[in-house]
Amino acid sequence: MRRTLAVLMVAVTSMVALAFLVPLALIVRETAQTRALAGAERQASALVPVLALTTEGADLEHAMARTEAGRRGLLAVHVTGGATAGTTRAPAAEVAGAAAQTRASTVELAGGYALLRPVALDGDRGAVIEVFVPADDLNQGVLTSWAVLTGVAVVLVLGSVLVGDRLGARVVRAARRLGTAATALGAGDLSERVYPEGPPELKAAATAFNSMANQVTHLLAAERELAADLSHRLRTPLTALRLSLDRIGPGAEAASQALTRLESEVDTVIAAARRPSRAARSCDVAEVLRERLTFWSALAEDQRRPWELVGATLPVRVPVPAGELTAVVDALLGNVFRHTAEGTAFSVTLHEGPDAVGVLIADAGPGIRDPEAALERGSSGSGSTGLGLDIARRLAESSGGSLRLDRSALGGAQVQVWIRRTPEKAPKPALREA
Repeated sequence: MRRTLAVLMVAVTSMVALAFLVPLALIVRETAQTRALAGAERQASALVPVLALTTEGADLEHAMARTEAGRRGLLAVHVTGGATAGTTRAPAAEVAGAAAQTRASTVELAGGYALLRPVALDGDRGAVIEVFVPADDLNQGVLTSWAVLTGVAVVLVLGSVLVGDRLGARVVRAARRLGTAATALGAGDLSERVYPEGPPELKAAATAFNSMANQVTHLLAAERELAADLSHRLRTPLTALRLSLDRIGPGAEAASQALTRLESEVDTVIAAARRPSRAARSCDVAEVLRERLTFWSALAEDQRRPWELVGATLPVRVPVPAGELTAVVDALLGNVFRHTAEGTAFSVTLHEGPDAVGVLIADAGPGIRDPEAALERGSSGSGSTGLGLDIARRLAESSGGSLRLDRSALGGAQVQVWIRRTPEKAPKPALREA
């Protein structure tokens, strides 16, 4: 934008400068020529009193030598019926024609102009004073004046560019700050605000951005409170269930342990819901898989499900928060336990590629009859909400990856969550110059 403003200022100032300076340059040249011819007229007028007294060649030569034009050899006197004194350059026909006139005239010659001034003498005689004006005298001072005018034009153009650049820098600085704040807000920094500055339009945009950021903060806070309240409601039936298990006695020890783990998870959900989102934007997927398989292994043992974790020995970093990846793994493993019979085997495989990391969860169940319908948000053919696969898909796509469903080597369904190591950059919107 600064470059555009600079080019615009150069174009506008150049046109204005040319509109004024070109006519002014022509006037300067015309003025110099008029001044040179006026000087020649004065040189000729200085000899008129001498011609009124004498027309002798020696006297005229002496008088011409006392003038500047005569000393430079630019002066000549043509006496009718007599001799010519000085150096003549004008053709005889032009001189004769000038003698018949009553006022001075100019004749264009090679290398300059000749001023012919007729003088009436006594006894019906006449004379013509010839003053030659070289081209250098006609253009004396013109080049210097043009150089000064060119310098003025350059200073005007540079000054306009400097002013335009300062104005553009002010606009660009405000626009960049607004863009930086929008990027920070999109990355999760809800405290980002912009001080309104710059032109009125950018001030209005900054004010609207701050209002939007405040509204987004309030909405997210309300959603966190709603999620916490909904999770908190689970405590009442969990407490009643614990009391029922306590009355059953020692036979319910395994169920009591499972209930304890469930209460711990509910407490974690409530705490996470009430805490503002400040999670790290990357995590170790291998560590997350080991932790979640440790949690689900107790239930797998109770249901006599063979399971296997493959490839999660070394750290593997992915650009997604640990909490979101944990929710995806829990949702997918929960689908395995919910939609397959007890005793059905399952496996979790971590595949590390050059550009992407894959989490593959396979089972030996009946598989997914309609994979395309299963990927639609809120759709499920098994009585569930159908949001588990959608959560996994959104996490994968947030990094530029994808979610795939196919048949596993165990005979059932296989869910592949592919996460790119480096998130793809969003394409820049095309800017249109106003």
